[in-house]
Amino acid sequence: MTIVINKLFNFLNMKKISFLVINLICLIVVLNAQIAPNKYYIQFTDKNNSPYSINDPETFLTARAIARRQAQNIPIQENDIPVNPQYVQGVAATGAQILNTSRWLNGVTIFTDDSTVLTAIEALPYVDHLVKATGGRSNGKTYFENESFTTKNKNEIVSANRETDTYDYGFAYNQINQIKGIGLHDLGFRGQGMVIAVLDAGYGGVLNQPLFDSLRANNQILGTKDFVVPNGNVYFVHWHGRMVLSCMAANISGLMIGTAPKASYWLLRSEDGASENVIEEYNWVSAAEFADSVGADIINSSLGYINFDDSTFNHPYSDMDGNTCISTIGADIAASKGIIVTNSAGNSGNNSFFPWVGAPADGDSVFTIGAVDSTGVRSTFSSIGPTYDGRIKPTVMAQGQGVAIADGDTGVIYGDGTSFSSPIIAGMTACLWQAHPEMNNMDIIQALKGSASQSSFPDNYMGWGIPNYMFANSILTNIEMNKTGNNMAKAFPNPFRNVLQIEFKLNDSSVCKMKLFNAFGELVMSRSFLFTKFTAVVSLSKEISNLPAGIYFLKIVNEKKSETLKLIKE
Repeated sequence: MTIVINKLFNFLNMKKISFLVINLICLIVVLNAQIAPNKYYIQFTDKNNSPYSINDPETFLTARAIARRQAQNIPIQENDIPVNPQYVQGVAATGAQILNTSRWLNGVTIFTDDSTVLTAIEALPYVDHLVKATGGRSNGKTYFENESFTTKNKNEIVSANRETDTYDYGFAYNQINQIKGIGLHDLGFRGQGMVIAVLDAGYGGVLNQPLFDSLRANNQILGTKDFVVPNGNVYFVHWHGRMVLSCMAANISGLMIGTAPKASYWLLRSEDGASENVIEEYNWVSAAEFADSVGADIINSSLGYINFDDSTFNHPYSDMDGNTCISTIGADIAASKGIIVTNSAGNSGNNSFFPWVGAPADGDSVFTIGAVDSTGVRSTFSSIGPTYDGRIKPTVMAQGQGVAIADGDTGVIYGDGTSFSSPIIAGMTACLWQAHPEMNNMDIIQALKGSASQSSFPDNYMGWGIPNYMFANSILTNIEMNKTGNNMAKAFPNPFRNVLQIEFKLNDSSVCKMKLFNAFGELVMSRSFLFTKFTAVVSLSKEISNLPAGIYFLKIVNEKKSETLKLIKE
């Protein structure tokens, strides 16, 4: 069935057949997905006797993926090694259809409707257990259904305040200007050289929408991969990914400019738009692993998991602890590989039974994005925190109400949903990281938190608030300017909590002044000390114990030298 559909799609694309016909065939694909629910995850016991080795990563990671690790001092680990291919072959030999593998989880997903196949798999000596990952009748996707879309006549938006030195942003002006991202574009940072992997349900319309003409013309779409239907065509199954992609990649002056119009993209389908099953969390992990292996810098996931067609899989609030849900585990592993994982907070803020962020937005290393309206007021549908273990979520906010997005034809419509605030942030974050390539993923996120409107008083409705990308750029620039191999002071531990020690290395006695500033440049502490020759240590506790979590800058000055240290309070 999949082969027939793909051939038909290629024919239609060549012949420029109408979207009505394309949508009809998309329905066939949806129906086909609905009659094949018997999918399972197989957990392996180990990676023994693998032909792969952490000493030879070039056999399973691209040069770009290895370079990302090297730049951030991240070692190659056992979970980087692919699953043992002999184990995969053994599972396939039972008659199961292999869907995806997961090196991070050390397992494989399969399809079978034969119980004897499952019995044979369970008997394999290297299989620990299996989990059924589908079930129940499709109840739709609440995550998508909570989003809404409206058309708007182009003439209703006047041209004033849309044009800048670099671009005429058209309908997208406010959503970029609100986070002060235009200045980065004006400085020339538009995503060049950055790679963003998009995980979504499909990219219908991307091949025909003029807003993506420059992506196609400049080969900025690096490739596609379908993790729902092996060898499927991601352009032919759903529309949601096209809307998400446009927030980053749209590029028609006067109509719509995305936040990273010059970045390169991998379009990955991990989501089955026809149903909601836990298999999609396993798909998510496999897709994230692929994004890692091809060298993606950023993953944008406008997806979330709480309830499923089979209610026995439903995630209670207690699962939102950052360590339980499969997709969350995968997202945090992706972050540990140096990737910035940007994920929408969710659209359940109005749900009195479950208003909280879902998986993988609950991950402690996930950059979780909530939604505000055009004026900066939180959208009521935007999911809230805390996580079950008490951490603040979301991380930051961006416009997710009245967002300009690509329609399925040649124009722009407006959408409401955190699905759109997340890519706005992902694209602009790519531009910020492009400007500061020596920083690691957590440095970038911390700077954005420090730049945001609520950085001194984060809460569980808007997190650290709306980020200011030009301010974050200044924070990172100041850090770089003060990096030197001959520092006169060192701070530890960093990040700190209630105690901070400053070790001075001076060649002679000196009076030093220490001034501590928050991320907004406000002075929060000032002290002077007389130090004797060689080394002295000052311990700070009372002065810092009541400071809120966030980024701080400690400026140290004596009569000969001045330097600034970046500090992070947890």
